[in-house]
Amino acid sequence: MNATTLLQEPMNASPSRPAPRRVRATAFAPACVGNVGVGFDILGHSMAGAGDRAEVRRIDEPVVRIAAIHGITHPLPLDAQHNTAGAALLSLRKALGLRHGFELELRKGIALGSGMAGSAASCVAALVAANALLEKPLPREALYGFAMDGEAVASGGRHGDNVGPQLVGGLALSTHDRVLRIPVPADWHCALVHPHFVLETRKARAALAGHYRLGEFVAQSANLALLLAGCFRGDAALVRDGLKDVLVEPRRAPLVPNFARVKQAALDYRAMGASISGGGPSVFGWFEHRAEAAAASVAMRAAFAEAGLDSDVFVAPIDGPAAELVDDEVAA
Repeated sequence: MNATTLLQEPMNASPSRPAPRRVRATAFAPACVGNVGVGFDILGHSMAGAGDRAEVRRIDEPVVRIAAIHGITHPLPLDAQHNTAGAALLSLRKALGLRHGFELELRKGIALGSGMAGSAASCVAALVAANALLEKPLPREALYGFAMDGEAVASGGRHGDNVGPQLVGGLALSTHDRVLRIPVPADWHCALVHPHFVLETRKARAALAGHYRLGEFVAQSANLALLLAGCFRGDAALVRDGLKDVLVEPRRAPLVPNFARVKQAALDYRAMGASISGGGPSVFGWFEHRAEAAAASVAMRAAFAEAGLDSDVFVAPIDGPAAELVDDEVAA
């Protein structure tokens, strides 16, 4: 041992050891309000109160295997390439050239076909858990493309309005290659009401087929700009002027029972705006204060009850949480 070594490593120092490697991780991804009315396929915000969990184990086989899916009333594919979470992990493996594989177990906490981004939550939770098992975990934003690959299995296209907010939290503008979190005043709340009625994403998207007028695109672009400006400035008046979906909502409204009454119930309690969450049938409203959102949620639930539908109610800040690790296990 030379003098240089003595200076760098004291005689009583223990030999350096590699950091313990995780072999199992569990992540939780929250529900999401997709589109936020005026931002079709590019705008959404996470929503505390419901979400999916994914437990991922690192395995030696170079495959992605789905062991089980809990919390569902209708079967979901266990074949990885036909499951949003499985497809996201397949995309991750391929892009990184991983020699190992993953075994996945899902616990669904978001109802299927609810418009609360359940399919997106599953693939985001799976990615966050799997990322923790990598020797060099990727930055959160680097998971975005893989999440869109997974979401495409459910919706038929790569779009980030759900997976983007679930990855970074809060209100997010999610384009084809980037996610930008938008500032929102802490006091602003969302009331989200989910009727016990299933509306499949593909059916909701099929309702949008047809011709559109140029004026509709111009009006929708102006409304999106007003909403974003209002969020950056904390100006509720701008949001009130902008949160008016003239492009998608009119075509999907007939798919949501008693939608007009539910929306009006939100507006009656001073909502800055209200519309369909994602592909529906859930309906959301934005409010300046939690008390208004809570009161409106009761009236919105009552409006769904008029159509013979029971419903679940969620009231939470618009600036919601991101997906997070909730448990892990390291190799012995």
